[in-house]
Amino acid sequence: MFRTKSVEQSIRDTEEPEHALKKSLSALDLTVFGVGVIIGTGIFVLTGQVAKETAGPATAIAFAVAGVVCALAALCYAEFASTVPVAGSAYTFAYAALGELVAWIIGWDLVLEFALGTAVVAVGWSGYVRSLMDNVDWTMPEVLSGPDVAEGFGFDILAFALVLVLTVILVVGMKLSARVTSVVVAIKVGVVLMVIIAGLFFIKAENYTPFIPPAETQETGGGWDAPLVQLMFGYEPTNFGVMGIFTAASIVFFAFIGFDVVATAAEETKLPQRDMPRGILGSLIICTVLYVAVSLVVTGMQHYSELSVSAPLADAFKATGHPFYAGLISFGAAVGLTTVCMILLLGQTRVFFAMSRDGLLPRFFSKTHPRFRTPYRPTILLGVLIAIIAGFTSIEELATLVNIGTLFAFVVVALGVLVLRRTQPDLPRAFRTPWVPLLPIVSVAASVWLMLNLPVETWVRFAAWMALGVIIYFVYGRSHSLLGKRGR
Repeated sequence: MFRTKSVEQSIRDTEEPEHALKKSLSALDLTVFGVGVIIGTGIFVLTGQVAKETAGPATAIAFAVAGVVCALAALCYAEFASTVPVAGSAYTFAYAALGELVAWIIGWDLVLEFALGTAVVAVGWSGYVRSLMDNVDWTMPEVLSGPDVAEGFGFDILAFALVLVLTVILVVGMKLSARVTSVVVAIKVGVVLMVIIAGLFFIKAENYTPFIPPAETQETGGGWDAPLVQLMFGYEPTNFGVMGIFTAASIVFFAFIGFDVVATAAEETKLPQRDMPRGILGSLIICTVLYVAVSLVVTGMQHYSELSVSAPLADAFKATGHPFYAGLISFGAAVGLTTVCMILLLGQTRVFFAMSRDGLLPRFFSKTHPRFRTPYRPTILLGVLIAIIAGFTSIEELATLVNIGTLFAFVVVALGVLVLRRTQPDLPRAFRTPWVPLLPIVSVAASVWLMLNLPVETWVRFAAWMALGVIIYFVYGRSHSLLGKRGR
C-alpha cells in the first residue's frame, strides 16, 4: 500500500509511444492557463458577498491572505512539477514521495475537485449568458434553464453544451486549447483592468471608513452549517474585525482555485524544469495583484454595506450611473468562465489519465490519440459525464467540496516535499522550495486552518467520497497496480 514509484520510473512511463503526451507548451502558455483558470467566478461574484457580510473594505487584505496561503503551496508545487514533470499533479507527486495508497487518495480527491469545479463553473457561465440574453429580450424556456430556474424538472442546456464543446477542443489538442485560452484570457484580463482603471475615477474616500469594521459574532446556529473549528474548539467565528478577515480568506480562497491545474500539464511542457515554476508562480502573482486592486476599487466606489452579492462589479458601476461598463463586465465574465471550465476539465482528464497509466484505473483510458497525442478516451468519458451533471444538477451546496479538496491536495504536496527531501536528498531539482522544512510546515498549517473554517457538512461529504475511493482501491486498484505487478 505504501510502495513508492521512483521519479525515474515515472519519467520512463511517459516515453512509451502509445501512452505519451505531446510536448507543446511554453512558460507563457502555462502562465496564460493559470490566469485563465484562476480569474473566474471568485472575483466576479465573491467580492461583494465577502465585503458586505464578512470583511468590509478589508476584503483586499483577505484576498492577500488567501494569496499567501496559495503562494506557500505554489512554491512546493513548483519543486515537484519541475522535478517530476509527469501528468497528474499532486497525485504523481504523492506516488513518488508518500506511497501508492496516499497517491490514490489524492488522485481520487482531485477527480472530485476538478469534476465539481467544472460543473459549478459551467452552471455559473450559463447564468451569465442567460442574463445577457435577457438584456436583448431573448428568453430561454424555463425547462432548459436548469433546476435552479425551472419549477420541477429542469435541464441546463447551455451548461451541457459548453462542456461538450470544450471536450472536443481538448481532444483535438493542447496547442489549440492554449490558443483559445490566450484569446479568452486577453478579453477577461482586459475587463478586469477596465474595472480597475475606470473605477479609480469613481472612488469616494469615505467609503473606506471604517476599513476594518467592528467585529460581530457570526450567526452559524452551531449545526451542520457551522465551521468545524467551532465544533472542535468552541471558537466563535466573527464577521468583520481582524478575525473576520481570516474568515473571509477561507471564503475568497475559492477565487484562487485552479493554479494547481497548471502542474497537471507538466508532461506536455517543452522545458518543464524551467517553465513550470515560472507558470505556476507567475499566474498566481498576477491574479493576486488583480484581485487586491479590484476589491479596493469596488469597495471605494460603493459602501460595502450597499454592494450587490450576485454581481458586485457590474452593479457598482450601475450605482454610479455607468450601465455601459456594467454590460461590458457581464460580457467579460461570461467569456472568461469558458477558460475556467476548460482548464478544470483539462486537469481532471490528466489526473485520470495518469492513474490509468499506473493501472490504478483501467489501462484502457491511458491510450493517447494516434494523431493528436491527447488522452482522448478519458476526456470524452469525463466530458460527457460532467456535461450531464451540469445539465441536471443544482450543485451550489457542493461548491465548498472544491475548496476542501484543493486544500487537502496542498497539504499532501507540502508533506511530500518534506519526505522527498529526506528520502532522496540527491535527486536533481531544477527548482528548490526555499526555507525547508519551515515553509512546507507553515503551508500545511495555513491550509488546515482554512479547512477547519469550512462547514461540518462539507467535511462529512468529503469523508464519504474518500471512503468510497479507499474501497475502490482495495477492490480494483491495488491488484491491478502496474508498480505492484513489476514488484511481483
